[in-house]
Amino acid sequence: MWLLLRCTYPFRILLPQRGEWVSRRGLPRSLTPGPPRRRYRKEALPALEVPMSPVTTTEIRQYLRAHGIPFQDGHSCLRAPSPFVGSSDIKNQKDSTASFCLFIDKTTGHFLCMTSLAEGSWEDFQASVEGRGDGAKEGILLTEGPEAEDREEVLRIWNRAIPLWELPDPEEAKLARVMFGLSKVTDDTLRRFSVRYLRSTRSLVFPWFTPGSAGLRGLKLLGAEDQGNGVQYVETTIPRPGAYHNLFGLPLISRRDAEVVLTSRELDSLALSQSMGLPTLALPRGTVCLPPPLLPYLEQFRRIVFWLGDDLRSWEAAKLFARKLNPKRCSLVRPGNQQPRPLEALNQGLSLVRILRTALPAWHKSIVSFRQLREEVLGELSNVEQAAGVRWSRFPDLNRLLKGHRKGELTVFTGPTGSGKTTFISEYALDLCTQGVNTLWGSFEISNVKLARVMLTQFAVTRLEEQLDKYEEWADRFEDLPLYFMTFHGQQSIKSVIDTMQHAVYVYDVCHVVIDNLQFMMGHEQFSSDRIAAQDYIVGAFRKFATDNSCHVTLVIHPRKEDDDKELQTASIFGSAKASQEADNVMILQDRKLVTGPGKRYLQVSKNRFDGDVGVFPLEFNKSSLTFFIPPKSKARLKKIKDDNGLVTKKPSSGKKGGGHQNSETCLGQDPSPYQPDSTKSSR
Repeated sequence: MWLLLRCTYPFRILLPQRGEWVSRRGLPRSLTPGPPRRRYRKEALPALEVPMSPVTTTEIRQYLRAHGIPFQDGHSCLRAPSPFVGSSDIKNQKDSTASFCLFIDKTTGHFLCMTSLAEGSWEDFQASVEGRGDGAKEGILLTEGPEAEDREEVLRIWNRAIPLWELPDPEEAKLARVMFGLSKVTDDTLRRFSVRYLRSTRSLVFPWFTPGSAGLRGLKLLGAEDQGNGVQYVETTIPRPGAYHNLFGLPLISRRDAEVVLTSRELDSLALSQSMGLPTLALPRGTVCLPPPLLPYLEQFRRIVFWLGDDLRSWEAAKLFARKLNPKRCSLVRPGNQQPRPLEALNQGLSLVRILRTALPAWHKSIVSFRQLREEVLGELSNVEQAAGVRWSRFPDLNRLLKGHRKGELTVFTGPTGSGKTTFISEYALDLCTQGVNTLWGSFEISNVKLARVMLTQFAVTRLEEQLDKYEEWADRFEDLPLYFMTFHGQQSIKSVIDTMQHAVYVYDVCHVVIDNLQFMMGHEQFSSDRIAAQDYIVGAFRKFATDNSCHVTLVIHPRKEDDDKELQTASIFGSAKASQEADNVMILQDRKLVTGPGKRYLQVSKNRFDGDVGVFPLEFNKSSLTFFIPPKSKARLKKIKDDNGLVTKKPSSGKKGGGHQNSETCLGQDPSPYQPDSTKSSR
């Protein structure tokens, strides 16, 4: 019996059939000339010199009026005639509305011409209208097509792939359908969506056709890996995931369609289209993000239904995406036992029509009664673990205290100078990032190069200086993470930082922001003469941002000067009590030897608004991999404390001190010591 498991982010390479050599791209050698594996390059967010929100909707409207350009107000874009379309093309348009083929994003000013496929920034559009510089109409702003190497690879794979019904071995075709859950999906459905099968890698091949033409722009390969008694789905895209903006099923959408169902998988779109005949599209990266360049293609729909998955993460992603598309026209299918994914619902014989009728509106003016909340409450009670958030894999004791990492919360983190706050919080955030939590790092004290070096070492759990031959392999894998860096350094204003965070949430669907540290923003504020008032203002701004954008903010704050023989407490956080009052979680990295444990450091959770559990657990440090871990031979039982004054003094259950501990200093402040083999590995 095959068990179908959902694929998880980040993407993994495809495994071919036994005996076939695998290239670094993850494809058989016969399908690729052998260059390095696909790299997923993500540009760093621009610094203050290039504002993240250069234009507002009002400014866009004023500019269009000033230049006599008519426009129509849409859901998430403004629609106007395109300067990139010739007069002959305009005459060929069937109606005046169709001639408004230029879409301008209300939030970023980014534009896209549906006819010529020209796109660019707001500055590019202004240059085009004014006939100056690089923004002229010569076509240099046309959407870049795939690189020559990608085009060759796309065509090579596409020509090697064949329809499932043309497989020479009926048993192979039957097994492929079972692996991908397509037993009830007909050949006609697969033919309409142009789905093929690549035998060498046992993968379904989903095409990306250029809008308005039959040109093949890219591919997504959905492979099936043997996992003992089950199967796990893995995805590979050409081009790289960051440039793969395919709305699967778009060529089948008519200009008259007013409703659409958005899914997170191509397989679910196949099931919906076959069962109901409704227009359906699959998002290119599932629940990870909804790239803003795709918003113009969704402007024509008066109603959009999100049916993304069967867990709370899919539900949260649907609510986040609905905010981009105007919640008033969006509805959400709530996950549940009787409302699984569309493909699973089809295979179970459930009524997809009935499930779609239960879709809830994403927007309402006000909460009138508990009746509107009862389903939300039921979802929380039915999925306690999912409601608790994403769990850490490297710090299991942190899961027992905080239960998980949740959106919309503010975490304050502090510790003595030189205790390794930045090193710990980088691994803390990296752990979540490897599980698909889109993360934005704002390090104002440490350069991004040095921070990335530390995180890459923590990611590889090895000293790469001694294994440079493995650098490219680990760098490629690290590049696949949904991780972004602010390019700020030194003192910055809170407005610039918040604008950058806002941009990251909108464009990259970031749901975790790390700010290291608060003190670097206090010198620019209007309250600079009163540092306490400045800090309160900044903390309040981060609190509001986390709540309004459903984004978790981790804020590093230096403590007050304390005596070396005293442990830090919540009251030790610099400034007034506002930081600890506004925070949902307060964590303290204590840097003194526990009487009851072998380690020099331990982590204290002194506030937990989710369920009130607080406590401490010891940490040790592996200097070669720059990672923290719980001592394996002295796993002290977690204790709950009632206040910040009493520390646990009860002796742990295991008696002897663990060996192999390496003393460490501030990890980012000096070069690490020569590598020493250590049998103790960090908890992953």
